[in-house]
Amino acid sequence: MAPSANNQPSPQVEPLSREVAEFVLDRRARNLTPKTLLWYDQSLTIFAAFLEEQGVVTTEAVTPGALRRFLLNLQERGHNPGGVRNIWGAVKAYLRWYGGELAPPDWPNPLRRVETPRTPQVQMEPVPIDSLRAMLATCRRRTFTGDRDRAILLGLLDTGCRASEFRALNLGDVDLGTGAVLVRRGKGRKARSTFLGAKARQALLRYLRHRGELADGAPLWATRGGTRLTYAGLREVVRRRAVRAGVDVPSLHSFRHAFALNALRNGVDLVSLQRLLGHADLSVLRRYLAQTDGDLAAAHRKASPVDRLKL
Repeated sequence: MAPSANNQPSPQVEPLSREVAEFVLDRRARNLTPKTLLWYDQSLTIFAAFLEEQGVVTTEAVTPGALRRFLLNLQERGHNPGGVRNIWGAVKAYLRWYGGELAPPDWPNPLRRVETPRTPQVQMEPVPIDSLRAMLATCRRRTFTGDRDRAILLGLLDTGCRASEFRALNLGDVDLGTGAVLVRRGKGRKARSTFLGAKARQALLRYLRHRGELADGAPLWATRGGTRLTYAGLREVVRRRAVRAGVDVPSLHSFRHAFALNALRNGVDLVSLQRLLGHADLSVLRRYLAQTDGDLAAAHRKASPVDRLKL
Protein backbone atom coordinates (compact mmCIF):
# COMPACT_ATOMS: atom_id res chain seq x y z
CA MET A 1 0.00 0.00 0.00
CA ALA A 2 1.33 3.43 -0.92
CA PRO A 3 1.94 5.71 2.05
CA SER A 4 -0.71 8.34 2.62
CA ALA A 5 0.11 12.02 2.24
CA ASN A 6 0.22 12.32 6.03
CA ASN A 7 2.77 9.50 6.29
CA GLN A 8 5.22 10.79 3.67
CA PRO A 9 8.78 10.76 5.01
CA SER A 10 10.11 14.23 5.72
CA PRO A 11 12.92 15.49 3.46
CA GLN A 12 16.33 14.50 4.76
CA VAL A 13 18.26 17.35 6.32
CA GLU A 14 22.01 17.06 5.89
CA PRO A 15 24.14 17.22 9.06
CA LEU A 16 25.79 20.42 7.82
CA SER A 17 22.45 22.26 7.66
CA ARG A 18 21.55 21.03 11.14
CA GLU A 19 24.89 22.23 12.49
CA VAL A 20 24.40 25.64 10.90
CA ALA A 21 20.89 25.82 12.38
CA GLU A 22 22.34 25.08 15.82
CA PHE A 23 24.83 27.92 15.40
CA VAL A 24 22.05 30.36 14.45
CA LEU A 25 20.11 29.20 17.53
CA ASP A 26 23.17 30.00 19.64
CA ARG A 27 23.28 33.53 18.16
CA ARG A 28 19.57 34.00 18.88
CA ALA A 29 20.14 32.92 22.48
CA ARG A 30 22.75 35.68 22.76
CA ASN A 31 19.99 38.19 21.94
CA LEU A 32 21.68 39.56 18.84
CA THR A 33 19.77 42.04 16.71
CA PRO A 34 17.37 40.75 14.03
CA LYS A 35 19.60 42.34 11.37
CA THR A 36 22.65 40.42 12.62
CA LEU A 37 20.70 37.16 12.82
CA LEU A 38 19.47 37.65 9.25
CA TRP A 39 23.06 38.24 8.11
CA TYR A 40 24.21 34.98 9.69
CA ASP A 41 21.24 33.04 8.33
CA GLN A 42 21.55 34.31 4.75
CA SER A 43 25.35 34.04 4.59
CA LEU A 44 25.49 30.53 6.02
CA THR A 45 22.62 29.32 3.83
CA ILE A 46 24.77 30.26 0.82
CA PHE A 47 27.77 28.52 2.41
CA ALA A 48 25.91 25.30 3.25
CA ALA A 49 24.25 25.11 -0.18
CA PHE A 50 27.62 25.42 -1.94
CA LEU A 51 29.26 22.74 0.21
CA GLU A 52 26.38 20.31 -0.20
CA GLU A 53 26.58 20.76 -3.99
CA GLN A 54 30.25 19.79 -3.64
CA GLY A 55 29.32 16.66 -1.69
CA VAL A 56 30.46 18.08 1.67
CA VAL A 57 27.64 17.24 4.09
CA THR A 58 29.30 17.79 7.48
CA THR A 59 31.26 20.70 8.87
CA GLU A 60 33.93 18.29 10.05
CA ALA A 61 34.66 17.45 6.38
CA VAL A 62 35.26 21.07 5.33
CA THR A 63 38.80 21.52 4.01
CA PRO A 64 40.90 24.59 3.21
CA GLY A 65 40.43 23.75 -0.47
CA ALA A 66 36.65 23.77 -0.08
CA LEU A 67 36.81 27.20 1.54
CA ARG A 68 38.98 28.58 -1.26
CA ARG A 69 36.59 27.19 -3.88
CA PHE A 70 33.71 28.82 -2.00
CA LEU A 71 35.43 32.21 -2.09
CA LEU A 72 36.12 31.85 -5.82
CA ASN A 73 32.49 30.84 -6.39
CA LEU A 74 31.27 34.00 -4.66
CA GLN A 75 33.48 36.13 -6.90
CA GLU A 76 32.36 34.28 -10.05
CA ARG A 77 28.71 34.82 -9.10
CA GLY A 78 29.24 38.57 -9.11
CA HIS A 79 29.62 39.41 -5.42
CA ASN A 80 31.72 42.55 -5.00
CA PRO A 81 34.77 42.44 -2.69
CA GLY A 82 32.80 43.93 0.20
CA GLY A 83 30.01 41.37 -0.25
CA VAL A 84 32.50 38.49 -0.31
CA ARG A 85 34.17 39.75 2.86
CA ASN A 86 30.78 40.17 4.52
CA ILE A 87 29.75 36.55 3.85
CA TRP A 88 33.21 35.33 4.80
CA GLY A 89 32.87 37.04 8.19
CA ALA A 90 29.81 34.91 8.96
CA VAL A 91 31.59 31.75 7.80
CA LYS A 92 34.58 32.48 10.05
CA ALA A 93 32.33 33.04 13.06
CA TYR A 94 30.53 29.78 12.36
CA LEU A 95 33.67 27.65 11.96
CA ARG A 96 35.20 29.09 15.14
CA TRP A 97 32.00 28.31 17.01
CA TYR A 98 31.92 24.78 15.57
CA GLY A 99 35.52 24.24 16.64
CA GLY A 100 34.63 25.11 20.23
CA GLU A 101 31.21 23.46 20.45
CA LEU A 102 30.80 20.43 18.17
CA ALA A 103 34.11 19.48 16.58
CA PRO A 104 36.16 16.45 17.65
CA PRO A 105 39.13 17.39 19.84
CA ASP A 106 41.66 16.85 17.04
CA TRP A 107 39.67 18.68 14.32
CA PRO A 108 42.01 20.89 12.26
CA ASN A 109 40.08 24.11 11.70
CA PRO A 110 40.51 24.85 7.96
CA LEU A 111 40.38 28.59 8.66
CA ARG A 112 43.99 28.44 9.83
CA ARG A 113 45.17 27.83 6.27
CA VAL A 114 42.91 30.27 4.39
CA GLU A 115 43.61 33.99 4.28
CA THR A 116 40.82 36.53 4.55
CA PRO A 117 40.14 38.01 1.09
CA ARG A 118 41.53 41.48 0.59
CA THR A 119 39.09 44.33 0.15
CA PRO A 120 40.16 47.51 -1.65
CA GLN A 121 39.88 50.54 0.62
CA VAL A 122 37.25 52.68 -1.10
CA GLN A 123 36.81 56.14 0.36
CA MET A 124 33.16 56.99 0.95
CA GLU A 125 31.91 60.17 -0.67
CA PRO A 126 30.13 62.73 1.53
CA VAL A 127 27.08 64.64 0.36
CA PRO A 128 28.42 67.82 -1.32
CA ILE A 129 27.60 70.89 0.76
CA ASP A 130 26.60 72.82 -2.38
CA SER A 131 24.10 70.07 -3.19
CA LEU A 132 22.75 70.25 0.36
CA ARG A 133 22.27 74.02 0.06
CA ALA A 134 20.36 73.54 -3.19
CA MET A 135 18.15 70.87 -1.58
CA LEU A 136 17.43 73.12 1.40
CA ALA A 137 16.38 75.90 -0.96
CA THR A 138 13.52 73.69 -2.23
CA CYS A 139 12.00 73.37 1.27
CA ARG A 140 9.12 75.83 1.41
CA ARG A 141 8.92 77.53 4.81
CA ARG A 142 5.78 77.44 6.97
CA THR A 143 4.53 74.21 5.37
CA PHE A 144 4.55 70.82 7.05
CA THR A 145 6.61 69.00 4.42
CA GLY A 146 8.91 71.96 3.80
CA ASP A 147 9.73 72.52 7.46
CA ARG A 148 9.97 68.79 8.16
CA ASP A 149 12.24 68.06 5.20
CA ARG A 150 14.51 70.99 6.08
CA ALA A 151 14.81 69.71 9.66
CA ILE A 152 15.56 66.21 8.35
CA LEU A 153 18.31 67.34 5.99
CA LEU A 154 19.98 69.45 8.67
CA GLY A 155 19.47 66.78 11.33
CA LEU A 156 21.05 64.02 9.23
CA LEU A 157 24.13 66.17 8.69
CA ASP A 158 24.40 67.59 12.22
CA THR A 159 23.94 64.38 14.22
CA GLY A 160 25.93 62.00 12.02
CA CYS A 161 23.37 59.30 12.83
CA ARG A 162 22.89 56.18 10.78
CA ALA A 163 19.58 56.35 8.91
CA SER A 164 18.08 53.53 11.00
CA GLU A 165 19.04 55.37 14.22
CA PHE A 166 17.76 58.69 12.91
CA ARG A 167 14.29 57.48 11.95
CA ALA A 168 13.95 55.62 15.28
CA LEU A 169 14.32 58.80 17.36
CA ASN A 170 11.42 59.81 19.59
CA LEU A 171 10.56 63.32 20.70
CA GLY A 172 11.81 62.59 24.22
CA ASP A 173 15.24 61.60 22.88
CA VAL A 174 16.06 65.22 21.98
CA ASP A 175 16.84 67.93 24.52
CA LEU A 176 15.80 71.06 22.65
CA GLY A 177 17.66 73.22 25.17
CA THR A 178 21.11 71.65 24.94
CA GLY A 179 20.78 69.87 21.61
CA ALA A 180 21.70 66.50 23.13
CA VAL A 181 20.29 63.57 21.16
CA LEU A 182 20.04 60.14 22.79
CA VAL A 183 20.53 57.30 20.31
CA ARG A 184 18.94 54.49 22.29
CA ARG A 185 19.73 51.59 20.00
CA GLY A 186 22.82 52.17 17.93
CA LYS A 187 24.79 49.48 16.18
CA GLY A 188 25.07 46.45 18.43
CA ARG A 189 22.26 47.90 20.57
CA LYS A 190 24.68 50.34 22.17
CA ALA A 191 23.30 53.68 23.33
CA ARG A 192 25.24 56.90 22.80
CA SER A 193 24.75 60.66 22.67
CA THR A 194 25.18 63.00 19.74
CA PHE A 195 24.04 66.59 19.27
CA LEU A 196 22.09 69.11 17.21
CA GLY A 197 23.54 72.60 16.84
CA ALA A 198 21.57 75.82 17.18
CA LYS A 199 20.54 76.09 13.51
CA ALA A 200 19.37 72.49 13.32
CA ARG A 201 17.39 72.93 16.56
CA GLN A 202 15.69 76.03 15.15
CA ALA A 203 14.66 74.05 12.07
CA LEU A 204 13.41 71.23 14.30
CA LEU A 205 11.30 73.61 16.39
CA ARG A 206 9.67 75.07 13.26
CA TYR A 207 8.75 71.56 12.14
CA LEU A 208 7.43 70.53 15.55
CA ARG A 209 5.02 73.48 15.61
CA HIS A 210 3.07 71.64 12.92
CA ARG A 211 2.80 68.55 15.14
CA GLY A 212 0.94 70.03 18.12
CA GLU A 213 1.10 68.50 21.60
CA LEU A 214 3.10 65.27 21.61
CA ALA A 215 4.14 62.69 24.19
CA ASP A 216 7.83 61.94 24.70
CA GLY A 217 7.31 58.54 23.05
CA ALA A 218 5.96 60.05 19.82
CA PRO A 219 8.12 59.54 16.72
CA LEU A 220 10.30 62.55 15.99
CA TRP A 221 10.16 62.12 12.22
CA ALA A 222 6.62 61.47 11.08
CA THR A 223 4.21 61.65 8.20
CA ARG A 224 1.45 64.25 8.16
CA GLY A 225 -0.76 61.62 9.81
CA GLY A 226 1.70 61.17 12.69
CA THR A 227 3.10 57.74 11.84
CA ARG A 228 6.85 57.17 12.01
CA LEU A 229 8.74 57.64 8.75
CA THR A 230 9.97 54.34 7.34
CA TYR A 231 13.48 53.92 5.97
CA ALA A 232 11.99 54.13 2.48
CA GLY A 233 10.08 57.26 3.49
CA LEU A 234 13.25 58.93 4.77
CA ARG A 235 15.07 58.02 1.58
CA GLU A 236 12.17 59.46 -0.46
CA VAL A 237 12.47 62.79 1.37
CA VAL A 238 16.11 63.05 0.30
CA ARG A 239 15.39 61.83 -3.24
CA ARG A 240 12.54 64.30 -3.75
CA ARG A 241 14.59 67.27 -2.55
CA ALA A 242 17.55 66.31 -4.73
CA VAL A 243 15.36 65.94 -7.83
CA ARG A 244 13.73 69.31 -7.22
CA ALA A 245 17.13 70.90 -6.72
CA GLY A 246 18.52 69.33 -9.89
CA VAL A 247 21.43 67.62 -8.11
CA ASP A 248 22.55 64.01 -7.88
CA VAL A 249 20.55 62.04 -5.33
CA PRO A 250 22.82 61.43 -2.31
CA SER A 251 22.61 58.28 -0.24
CA LEU A 252 21.36 58.58 3.31
CA HIS A 253 24.74 57.39 4.54
CA SER A 254 26.54 60.18 2.67
CA PHE A 255 25.22 62.65 5.27
CA ARG A 256 27.05 60.65 7.94
CA HIS A 257 30.22 60.77 5.85
CA ALA A 258 29.85 64.55 5.47
CA PHE A 259 29.40 64.92 9.23
CA ALA A 260 32.60 62.97 9.90
CA LEU A 261 34.71 64.81 7.34
CA ASN A 262 33.49 68.28 8.27
CA ALA A 263 33.85 67.55 11.99
CA LEU A 264 37.48 66.61 11.40
CA ARG A 265 38.06 69.75 9.31
CA ASN A 266 36.49 71.84 12.06
CA GLY A 267 38.86 70.52 14.70
CA VAL A 268 37.05 67.61 16.39
CA ASP A 269 39.58 65.10 17.71
CA LEU A 270 39.39 61.50 16.50
CA VAL A 271 38.39 59.98 19.85
CA SER A 272 35.44 62.37 20.22
CA LEU A 273 34.45 61.76 16.60
CA GLN A 274 34.58 58.02 17.18
CA ARG A 275 32.21 58.37 20.14
CA LEU A 276 29.81 60.66 18.26
CA LEU A 277 29.61 58.21 15.37
CA GLY A 278 29.29 55.16 17.61
CA HIS A 279 32.26 53.26 16.18
CA ALA A 280 33.85 50.48 18.20
CA ASP A 281 37.36 51.51 17.14
CA LEU A 282 39.18 54.18 15.19
CA SER A 283 40.00 51.98 12.19
CA VAL A 284 36.48 52.31 10.78
CA LEU A 285 36.94 56.07 10.49
CA ARG A 286 39.47 55.63 7.69
CA ARG A 287 36.69 54.86 5.21
CA TYR A 288 34.85 58.05 6.14
CA LEU A 289 37.63 60.58 6.01
CA ALA A 290 38.19 61.24 2.31
CA GLN A 291 40.67 64.04 2.90
CA THR A 292 41.63 66.21 -0.04
CA ASP A 293 45.13 67.43 -0.84
CA GLY A 294 43.99 70.80 0.53
CA ASP A 295 43.12 69.17 3.86
CA LEU A 296 46.54 67.55 4.04
CA ALA A 297 48.30 70.79 3.11
CA ALA A 298 46.42 72.68 5.83
CA ALA A 299 47.31 70.00 8.37
CA HIS A 300 50.97 70.25 7.39
CA ARG A 301 50.97 74.05 7.69
CA LYS A 302 49.71 73.70 11.25
CA ALA A 303 52.27 71.08 12.20
CA SER A 304 55.37 71.77 10.08
CA PRO A 305 58.36 71.27 12.41
CA VAL A 306 60.73 73.24 10.18
CA ASP A 307 58.46 76.29 9.99
CA ARG A 308 58.51 76.38 13.79
CA LEU A 309 62.29 76.38 14.01
CA LYS A 310 64.05 79.69 14.58
CA LEU A 311 66.53 79.50 11.73
